[in-house]
Amino acid sequence: MKPLSLLIVLCCLAGSTLAGSAQAAPASAPANYVLENTEVRDIRAQALKRDYQVYVALPDSYRQGNKRYPVLFVTDANYAFPVVRNIAQRLNKHAGMEEVIVVGLSYANGDGGVYSRRRDYTPTTPRKHEYRSDMPGRQPAFGEAKAYGQFISGEVFPFIASNYRVNMQRKVFIGHSYGSLLGLQFLLTEPRTFEHYILGSPSLWYDAGVMFDREQAYAASHKDLPASVFFGIGGLEKLAAGKKRSRSEEDADMVADLREFDGKLTSRKFPGLKTRLRVFADEDHASVFPFVLTHGLRAYLTSAK
Repeated sequence: MKPLSLLIVLCCLAGSTLAGSAQAAPASAPANYVLENTEVRDIRAQALKRDYQVYVALPDSYRQGNKRYPVLFVTDANYAFPVVRNIAQRLNKHAGMEEVIVVGLSYANGDGGVYSRRRDYTPTTPRKHEYRSDMPGRQPAFGEAKAYGQFISGEVFPFIASNYRVNMQRKVFIGHSYGSLLGLQFLLTEPRTFEHYILGSPSLWYDAGVMFDREQAYAASHKDLPASVFFGIGGLEKLAAGKKRSRSEEDADMVADLREFDGKLTSRKFPGLKTRLRVFADEDHASVFPFVLTHGLRAYLTSAK
């Protein structure tokens, strides 16, 4: 073989070897996607003897001055926190809504989501139920909404107020389904805990309609209910044709229940109560939350201030 030909062959072999080595090199591990301007804080619920986390989303302008911001407290944060954070930012940037701080309330550390929310968001232990625990070796737990609410107002609020520039006179509660039961617990016991409530698809069938009893008891002993409430629900969250409505999960007409509940509140003519109810056609229990959130925020945070 001629020297020039040999050189070309050797160069080709070297190139193929280098290419093979490059292809065989391990790829770097993919990075996590992180939401900008967010933090995770650990917090101990002293009376409950449980550990939780709060997820905090700060607005873009937070580092630029000393402004204090309205604060949104969000239940079911594992799902709802990024949804609320992103929609609130989009409404600010494209619809002029004022900036907010978002605080997501996590499930208890070490608990399954279903287990934690059933226990922390419900007002009572249901008189009849066939629920199974999603935590092996642990019986289902219910009815700790009062104690959990005290943790929020007594421990989460001071923690957030001392660590972030929030306007604690402009607190908004955001809940959906069982999370809305927790909101109703606040509304019918300590309504001034929040200035505005956004309550999506509340599970008013729970414990044979116990929240209807709570509302009646509140009305019998109070002359006012100082609160702003936005109720929202999917139009498909109604009872299937041919079924008889009852206060049970299986036979609940959630749309009719919410209309009835809002009607009772309105009939009391509480001077300090403002409610709005919106039914979103073609949406169901799984899909309606972003719609409820968007309209609920606009009902309170209408424009940049």
